Amino acid sequence: MQIKKIVIAMSSVVLGTSLALAADGPIKIGVVTPLSGTYTPIGQQVKMGLELATKEVNAAGGIMGRKVELIFEDEEANPAVATQKAEKLFQVSNVDFLTGTVNSGSTLAVGQLAERNNKLIATTVSFADSITGDKCSPNVFRVNARAGMQSAALAAWLAKEKPNASVFFIGPDYEMGRSTVAAFKKAAEEKGAKSVGEIFAPLDNKDYSPYFGQVRAAKPNVIYTSVAGNDTVRLLTQMSEYGVNKGVTLVGAAGTVTSQNMTAIGTAAEGYVTGVGYSIKAETPANKKFVAAFQSEFKTQPDLYGTDSYGLIYFYKAAVEKAKSTETDKVRVAMRDLEWATPQGMKKMRGADHQAMQEMYAVKVEKSEFIVISRVPAEQAIGPDTCTRF
Repeated sequence: MQIKKIVIAMSSVVLGTSLALAADGPIKIGVVTPLSGTYTPIGQQVKMGLELATKEVNAAGGIMGRKVELIFEDEEANPAVATQKAEKLFQVSNVDFLTGTVNSGSTLAVGQLAERNNKLIATTVSFADSITGDKCSPNVFRVNARAGMQSAALAAWLAKEKPNASVFFIGPDYEMGRSTVAAFKKAAEEKGAKSVGEIFAPLDNKDYSPYFGQVRAAKPNVIYTSVAGNDTVRLLTQMSEYGVNKGVTLVGAAGTVTSQNMTAIGTAAEGYVTGVGYSIKAETPANKKFVAAFQSEFKTQPDLYGTDSYGLIYFYKAAVEKAKSTETDKVRVAMRDLEWATPQGMKKMRGADHQAMQEMYAVKVEKSEFIVISRVPAEQAIGPDTCTRF
């Protein structure tokens, strides 16, 4: 009996020591993002944004006195790989929180895994409306604008500049591509546009020319695309080479043309218009400070992915400090309806569906720069809550 009491006492001491070390040790944030493959440029922006914000937070004393540690894994923009890497971060690295997923399919898959592990995740990139819509999860948050919000800004501009437009759609053949096309098609048709055709090409497609005959036959005066990363470079340069975009207005999803791929695209990106939640040209003290710090740290400009990833760290920091804990249930409650400061201004996390609210812009590429040409208030852009799971 005495030996049993001693063992129990020793176990209590070990457990107490472990909990104390966990409370005093770093807050671990897992990052599952594409560091190889066609979405590498996006993953690099995610990485840089997270690293800059983490550096600032740690320099200012961390979160509740604890340093933040980022642990990266390459998801290759592949949902199967993403879930494998996320499981490793949850079970082996024991991360407190996870972010970084780019591919919308990856975000949905990792979200299910997060529920099983009782962990929280947030995407800073994925556009698919379903993530905070019909496939919403109590354990998944989105700090970036969804496809419907981008479409609201872009469709409003299109209706004014090209009434009754004939639109052809080109998207990547997976969740994000089909979701963004569906969202913009709905928004544009509601404002009088006519859809004249659509194509969904494989991710990492090397040759788009076989599709160009179908595009020409449809005779659109607007082409919308939601390809991203290196696929954008191939699509837009090939469209220019074959003259497919001649006399046509080119529009698309946020992040299709970015500061990361614009140089490679060259003049083929000129005149491109998109709906987006960030402009590097925003003349606010917060944005100017952020852009200067980002350029100083990485010798390149931030795009919306880098900016939203930067803001994610401050979102998590605000939630943990509000909850006074890193425990999943407490942080989840704290994140709902939370307001926090970002380079874009104040954002609010809508508690009903875990979708961030923010002002949206239509921006146009002019001489390799994004110029703001119109705005839509957050309340008008976000659209209705369609999440029914919580």
